Amino acid sequence: MSLIDLLRMSSGNLKRRKLRTFLTVLGVVIGTASIVVMISLGLGMQKSMYKQVEESGGITNIDVTGKNNGGGGVIISSDMMHQDQESEKYITDGAIKELSKIEHVKMASPVLSMSAMILKGNYEGYIDLRGMRPEALEEQNIPLIEGSRLPETKTSNLELIIGNLIPEMLYEKNTGKGYWETGKLPEIDYMKDSLFLILDSDAYLASKQNGTSSLEQSLGKNEGQGGNQASAKAPKKYVVHASGMVKGDLNTYNSHSYYVYCDLDTLIASLKKEYGTKPIPGQPTTKSGKPYKEFVYSSACVQVDDIDYVEEVSAKIREMGYTANSNAEYLKSMQSQFAIIQAVLGGIGAVSLLVAAIGIANTMMMSIYERTKEIGVIKVLGCSLKNIKQMFLIEAGFIGLLGGVIGNILSMLLSFGINTIAGSMGSAMGFEGDISYIPIWLILASLGFAILVGMAAGYFPALRAMRLSPLAAIRNE
Repeated sequence: MSLIDLLRMSSGNLKRRKLRTFLTVLGVVIGTASIVVMISLGLGMQKSMYKQVEESGGITNIDVTGKNNGGGGVIISSDMMHQDQESEKYITDGAIKELSKIEHVKMASPVLSMSAMILKGNYEGYIDLRGMRPEALEEQNIPLIEGSRLPETKTSNLELIIGNLIPEMLYEKNTGKGYWETGKLPEIDYMKDSLFLILDSDAYLASKQNGTSSLEQSLGKNEGQGGNQASAKAPKKYVVHASGMVKGDLNTYNSHSYYVYCDLDTLIASLKKEYGTKPIPGQPTTKSGKPYKEFVYSSACVQVDDIDYVEEVSAKIREMGYTANSNAEYLKSMQSQFAIIQAVLGGIGAVSLLVAAIGIANTMMMSIYERTKEIGVIKVLGCSLKNIKQMFLIEAGFIGLLGGVIGNILSMLLSFGINTIAGSMGSAMGFEGDISYIPIWLILASLGFAILVGMAAGYFPALRAMRLSPLAAIRNE
């Protein structure tokens, strides 16, 4: 028999027993949908993690910290095996030049992290201020609202990029109550209104504890304070404007939401001007208490030209006496965990398809018993044993194909529903993107697997049909 004849006979046999075929196909549909949806959940989590890594600086960036410095890097910390090793050197301009000369390093740029305060009207709040150069800021892939730009360079005025969750960190000066107590945000237009920035937050706190308002101190009304005038002197307040703001509302979180960014060189110039010859807080000093001869940064952002060289460059940086952490190393450790998660989820779904395979085998065995005489007749008429085997395998394959197609359609509908429901609550949990992700390869793989399972389930029934005695089959009632 030709292939066309086999296809026609197989499809005809399935159509004659519609209810049985429907129930068998339904089992394959449920099994396929279970596997696809389960694996899609693992792929969705993995894709979301990759997206967060990209938004936090990419997988080719390395966060380098130096001696006695917490760093506070801008990218996700990783490589836990190295976290207890103390760095031997400070991150200085000389260190930046040294890092830039490493092979495969595309860029090395310093980062200065410090605590500061912003004030507006009756509100104030502590912020994590991060000074970075333009090339490093661009590599952070910070999602900004419309109308935003990077801070100006070579200027005496600080410009800020404000995180979208900074507004909830401000509190009332008099009561100390903020958004979480009052449920209200300050009425501030961060892109238009001017703000006051205080770099010496310790001095500002000390002046408040001395019971003198910052406004009075800034006007020089320190009468009657005697010897405490110097200690109660208010720190300088810088008038600043925002050049941009991180995209998102209070229900949206990303790795930049709680930070304020500014131009590094402008920030350093402001610090040196404010402190003069005195040690800048956070900077190392000599044994005599004088400022260190070089300016020391919190960390350095190193970008590698290719992900394949990230581990190699990280190793060289550690050999130089610095601590190096990268997202690539973090991803490598997570990939094995995601592989286990996907295997477990896929295994759970595979149980349903195993049950479906038993159903296919049962259907094919029943079909053989009902068509015993028919099998005997076509054998007597000269049909080869190979053709009989192929006919039953094609029938089983048809069931797998039909169940796989419908199962994939059902999977995509379920995936859409899951993402719609999760999307409404994902931002509040700091989760962005689709929780279920079905790539093309998963659809094709599940379809092929469903067909393979169907044919495997029909293999032994096909062998039984092939081995039936023609004479015994014809006499069978």
